[in-house]
Amino acid sequence: MCEATPDAEVTLPDHEHSARRARHFLSEAYCVVHHARVLDEAELLVSELVTNAVRHGGPPVRVRVHCNGTAGMQVSVSDGDPRPPVRREAALEAEGGRGVALVDIVSDRWGVERVGGGKTVWFVLS
Repeated sequence: MCEATPDAEVTLPDHEHSARRARHFLSEAYCVVHHARVLDEAELLVSELVTNAVRHGGPPVRVRVHCNGTAGMQVSVSDGDPRPPVRREAALEAEGGRGVALVDIVSDRWGVERVGGGKTVWFVLS
């Protein structure tokens, strides 16, 4: 457990502006002692996961940020659909379809867990 910053969580509306709200939440809730260097990457990845949750998962959409001081920043995005996200090969001209690939490439590790009737997709940046 991080002594500098407690865990934080927010429930977002099932709305097109939720990714922006998630980035704003992270910018206020991240651990300034341990994670200033990974905030940009975290905001990118949370945007992708929240967008996927709104488009494909459904409510409730929740974002949680956790810092234990040593293992990195963990961000989780939960939604109401139990199906795991699918990594796709997006065409060069496609405007979407790269979210899971970005999470896989940019994060140190990530995963999916079934929670109740939905799922949680999480990633860690250190």
